[in-house]
Amino acid sequence: MAQNEEVSSTLQILNVHSLKQDTVYHTTSHIEAPNWTPDGNTLIYNSNGLLYKISVQGGLPELIPTGFAKRINNDHGISPDGTQMVISDQTKTGKSLIYSIPIEGGEPRQITSLGPSYWHGWSPDGKRLAYCAERNGNYDIYTIPVEGGTETRLTNTKGLDDGPDYSPDGKYIYFNSERTGTMQIWRMKTDGSEQEQLTTDEGNDWFPHPSPDGQWLVYISFKKEVPAGLHPANKEVSLQLMHLETKKIKTLTHLFGGQGTMNVPSWSPDSQYVAFVSYRLN
Repeated sequence: MAQNEEVSSTLQILNVHSLKQDTVYHTTSHIEAPNWTPDGNTLIYNSNGLLYKISVQGGLPELIPTGFAKRINNDHGISPDGTQMVISDQTKTGKSLIYSIPIEGGEPRQITSLGPSYWHGWSPDGKRLAYCAERNGNYDIYTIPVEGGTETRLTNTKGLDDGPDYSPDGKYIYFNSERTGTMQIWRMKTDGSEQEQLTTDEGNDWFPHPSPDGQWLVYISFKKEVPAGLHPANKEVSLQLMHLETKKIKTLTHLFGGQGTMNVPSWSPDSQYVAFVSYRLN
C-alpha cells in the first residue's frame, strides 16, 4: 500500500448457508484477523500492534491489555476452552514470537524461543499449538506444547508451507503450500504423515479453517496473478467454502482484502458464520 493511501476497514460476519452478510464495525483504522470466542458473543481482532474485542452485535471495541506486547501481528487465537489466547508479537526481538495471555488480557508468557514464529492453530485438546516458522531460510509447519519446550517440524518441502489449523476431531492439520507451483490447500495427520492436496484450482489459496462441526473448510483465494508465496493486502480476493465430505467448493463472497481478512480461525461456534475484514482505499 502506498504511503499516501489510507484504508478503512469493515468487520463483517457472513452466514455460510444463506450468504447473508452483516456489518459489525466500520472504522478508518486498519484492523485485521477476527477470532470468534467459543461463547459466540465476542470477536477479537488486532489493530496497530494491539488487541481489541467487540460484541458480535456491534458497538464500540475495547482494548485488551497485553503487557509489554505492543507489536502484535494478525496471527492470534483463542484456546478451545476459551480461557486463554495466544499472540504472535515482535516487541522483544523484532522477530515474531508466540506468547500466551489470559483471555481477559495480562502479561504475556513466552512459548517459542526461536523466531520468526507465527501462530495459526490450537489442538482441540488444548495441549499443542501449530504455527508457521522460518528456520534456516525455509518456512515450514511446526507444533509445540502450549507450555513451551521442543518444537516439532512437520513439513520439509522446498517453498512456503503456512496457515496450519487443526480439525476439530484432532486427526488432521490443514495448511496451505506452494510445493506444486501455486498455493493450494493441503492436509496431513497431526504427526506430519499422509500429506495430501485438497485444491487444484488456478488461484492461490490460503489459510484453511475447518468448521467446529467438521463439515466445512473456509479459505481465502487470491487470483493467479498474485505470486504464490505472497498474501498481500488490498487485492481482489474471494472466500471459498469446501464441503469436506464431497470436496465440492462454492464461493461465499468476493471482496477487497487479502492480508488481514481471515488469517486465523474465525468460525462461529455453531458453524453457521465466519467473521472477516474487508477494506476500502479512501
